[in-house]
Amino acid sequence: MENLIRVAEEIRAELDEKNAARDKALITSRQAIRFSANAIRAVHRAEFDEAGELLKEARFRILETAAELKQHLDIYYAGYVQDAQKEYVEAETVNAIMQGLSVPTHEQLGVEIAPYLNGLAEAASECRRDVLDLLRAGRIERAEQVLKTMYDLYDILITFDYPDAITGGLRRTLDQTRAVLERTRGDLTITMRQQELEHVVNRAIEVFQRSK
Repeated sequence: MENLIRVAEEIRAELDEKNAARDKALITSRQAIRFSANAIRAVHRAEFDEAGELLKEARFRILETAAELKQHLDIYYAGYVQDAQKEYVEAETVNAIMQGLSVPTHEQLGVEIAPYLNGLAEAASECRRDVLDLLRAGRIERAEQVLKTMYDLYDILITFDYPDAITGGLRRTLDQTRAVLERTRGDLTITMRQQELEHVVNRAIEVFQRSK
C-alpha cells in the first residue's frame, strides 16, 4: 500500500501540472482567437498597421501555447488549441492577400498542417467581404485580382484528398468555401455587366447629343 500511495501522489502531481497547462492553454487560445478576429476587422478597414500589431499579439500566444504544451501533446491537439491556430492562419492569410503579399507557410506561422489548411480555406471565404467592398468602390480590376487569389487557394486545397481525421474536416470547409466563391463570382459578373451597360448607354447618349 505504501508503494501505491507514493504512485498515487506522483500521478496527482502530474495531473495537477497537466490541468494547470490546460487552463493556461484555454486562456491563451481564446486570446489568440480574439486578436486574430480583430486583425481581420482591421484588414477589412485597410488599417494594416493596426492589423500587424494584432497579428503579433496572436502569434505570440500561438507560439507560447505550443512551447508550453510540448510535454502535454494530448492537450496541444485538443480542439481549442487547433481552433486558435486556424483563426490565426486565417487572419495572416487575409492580411497577406489584401496587401498583395505572399501567403506565409505553416512553418513560418508555427502551426500544424490541419489548422493551416482549414485556415487558408476560411481566409478564401473571408475575402468575399473585401471583394464586395472593392466592387462598391468601383475598383473592379482589384476585385478580380482578389477573387482570382481566392480561387487559387481553393484549387490548391481541393487537391488534399485525405480523410477528415487527418485534415481536420477540410472537405466540409471547402464545400462551404466553394459556395462562397460562386456567389462572389456571380456578384462580380453582375457588376461588370452593369458597368458595360452603363458604358453603352453613355456612348449612345453622347452620339445622340452630337447628332442634334
